[in-house]
Amino acid sequence: MSQLLPEKITPFLRERLSDLKSSEGPESRAYLGLALQYCKSEEEGAVANEHSLKHYEAGVEVHNEECILPGLERLYRKTLVIEPTLVCLAHCRYCLRSNYAKHTLSEKQLIEVAKYCGHPSNRDILNEVLITGGDPLIFPQRLEVLLNALIEYAPNIKIARIASRIPGQDPARIDQSVQNLFSNKPSLRFELATQINHPVEFFPEVEAAFKRISDCGVKVYSQNVLLKGVNDNIETLVELYNKMRQNNIESHYLFHCIPMVGIHHLRTSVTRGLQLVKELVCSGKISGRAKPMFAAMSDIGKITFYEGVVVEKKDNKILLQSNYRYDERRMWNGSWQLPATAEVDERGYLRVWYDDAC
Repeated sequence: MSQLLPEKITPFLRERLSDLKSSEGPESRAYLGLALQYCKSEEEGAVANEHSLKHYEAGVEVHNEECILPGLERLYRKTLVIEPTLVCLAHCRYCLRSNYAKHTLSEKQLIEVAKYCGHPSNRDILNEVLITGGDPLIFPQRLEVLLNALIEYAPNIKIARIASRIPGQDPARIDQSVQNLFSNKPSLRFELATQINHPVEFFPEVEAAFKRISDCGVKVYSQNVLLKGVNDNIETLVELYNKMRQNNIESHYLFHCIPMVGIHHLRTSVTRGLQLVKELVCSGKISGRAKPMFAAMSDIGKITFYEGVVVEKKDNKILLQSNYRYDERRMWNGSWQLPATAEVDERGYLRVWYDDAC
């Protein structure tokens, strides 16, 4: 991973890192809360148990006149993942797509994607798209093409979720061109998925950027990641979720850090995660309206930790039970293959072995 993912930090973040280092100190919780997310570490090259290079394989084979369209994934019945680009403004060190082949779809390809969404085989099932990457807000004009094409060719798509960390990485980019994306499209409900892992990230400029998005009528929510040294203590998590609510950002998942090569030093154990979440959501320390769901990003998709999810533990691996049916998964994604880490139980539901951390 350290060879494939060079350090990339925006000028805005570099300035804030420098300010925090000077004012709070290089070992402070505030500085490390940001630095560990973006600054390259020698620990990325350490030998560890994790061997995966991707978080899952869910590509959908969609052909246009010239070739197979890249950047489409489907694990869930009603939602298609669209990756217009895999370019980001900054590189998160725990990135789940750090080892994916880079691409940026042309306007013509984006129109073909919209036509696929509206194809008769999808029209009665597919009603939502998650536009992610990379960061799709890097190219707002190209994103506008995709959204207009969805309206024209795929009226079945009612919800467009756009995933972006730009508000926290370069808030000045949330300008009129981005705000215009959400205008004059009454047939689409817009939601913006972001990721904020430490309360220190709520700089005044960042708060203002999120307000500009919210003022457009966009629902903003955050899918956070539990990261060792960043937010793996109850005080930081309480402050984080309170800050999110103050900024009109809804909580969604709190992810256990994925088991991928190069990020072992950022992973807590699942047991530690469960302890923290229990204290966070069952203590009255945050509002019930701000509680996240603790989940694993497994090879077969997201699995939220409820009773009965952990089936077995063996050699630092955990067998997780899902409610995904194998036959249904194959029905809406014919390209999908059962991963080597997964199995089908006697009822036809998928289970998956997941690498824990110490």
